[in-house]
Amino acid sequence: MSIRGIYEFYREGFRRMTLGRTLWCIILVKLVVIFVALRVFFFTPYLQGTDEQKSRTVTAELINRH
Repeated sequence: MSIRGIYEFYREGFRRMTLGRTLWCIILVKLVVIFVALRVFFFTPYLQGTDEQKSRTVTAELINRH
């Protein structure tokens, strides 16, 4: 089976889905919401400013942590 044949097989399968398409949409929406929430609450832009300011911030954090 060639790559094109595999592609055609999956394309037809996804095209004929009814319930599966809805489930994939729900999964994609949930992933977007999860990654947006992670970005907002856990990965805030802590380091801001010039490279020298970032360097000082990292050094201070490493020294002050116990």
